[in-house]
This record gives sequence, C-alpha cells and structure tokens, in this order.
Amino acid sequence: MFKHDVIEKNLPLMCVMIVIALSWAGLAEIVPLFFHENTNKPVEGLKPLTAVQLEGRDIYIREGCHVCHTQMVRPFRAETERYGPHSVAGEFVYDHPFLWGSKRTGPDLARVGQRYSDEWHRAHLYNPRDVVPESKMPSYSWLFEDTVDGRMTPRKMAALRKVGVPYTDEDIETAKDAVDGIAEIDALVAYLQQLGTVITKR
Repeated sequence: MFKHDVIEKNLPLMCVMIVIALSWAGLAEIVPLFFHENTNKPVEGLKPLTAVQLEGRDIYIREGCHVCHTQMVRPFRAETERYGPHSVAGEFVYDHPFLWGSKRTGPDLARVGQRYSDEWHRAHLYNPRDVVPESKMPSYSWLFEDTVDGRMTPRKMAALRKVGVPYTDEDIETAKDAVDGIAEIDALVAYLQQLGTVITKR
C-alpha cells in the first residue's frame, strides 16, 4: 500500500500531487460558473460600451485609475449605504478585462456614473484638490490636451465581439469617426458617467 510518508519525503512527487489537487479543486469551483445563468447573462438594460466609452475605459486603464479605485461594491451594509446597490456578475459580462480590484486608495467607482456632472469630473481630473481638498489623487492635466486616435477602435470592437460583446457591423464601421480627434478627457468622462447606471436600486 502507498504510504503518505513516501510523498512527504519526495519533493518533486509532492509538488506534482499539490498541482493535481489544486487543479481539480480549481476546476470544481470555476467550471460550473461558465454555465450558471447569474454569471454569464447580462442584467436587464446592459449595453456594450460605445466607441467613445471604450476608448475612455482604455485611458482609465492606461493611467492606472483601477490601481487605486475598485469597481465592485461588496454586499455589506457599510458599502451599500455609501456606494449604492452591491455589484452583480451580470453587470460585467461585457468587461474584458474585469476591473473589480481589491485596494481602495480612493473610493469605489462602481456607481459613480451620473453622480456628478461632467464639469465636476473635468475639474476633479484637472486638479483634484479644487473639488476635494483632502484628495491624494494626482492631476491628469494632459488629458485635456491629448486627443484620441481612432484607428484601432474598430479592431478593438471586432476583437471584443469575438469574446461575446454584441457589437454590430455598424458599430464597428462607425467607431473610428466617432472617436477620432476627441479629447481624451471627454472619452474618460464618458466612460465614468456610465459606470453602474444599469442598476440604480435593488
């Protein structure tokens, strides 16, 4: 009979056994989620990002906003009272990659859409301390000068369609003209203004 101490004394064998055990456990946890309706069915009213919002999201990622701000309200009273309804998987089925995060240097932004005006966001991004005196956030003044180059936008949308985002041929064909030359600040604000607006109350 195979004794357990044989595994404990053989490091390569133990490593192989650990990998096998973790792989099976991971599969048992993860694979069912691919077939569960709550995790892969969009919530009612969810639409894919427009070309402008998509470019704004890429700017959000490029500038590292997701490093300090989460986009996931956890189902705890302290969070739902501050940020709004807790997040559900169906809100994020079109997000690639997910931007949930776990570190909050700044507040969660999952429900920031329509909470402030466009002008407030612009002022905040130009100099955060003008609107939030205690803010530690850096200024992003270059977003007001730089413009979006729309050459890659149709290709981004086509790639996203391959992984399930329901962009139409018309969405892809008109994407370049929709974003070409707009200020990066406008694209970023458009992205922020739609965050969490599908679910307003639960």
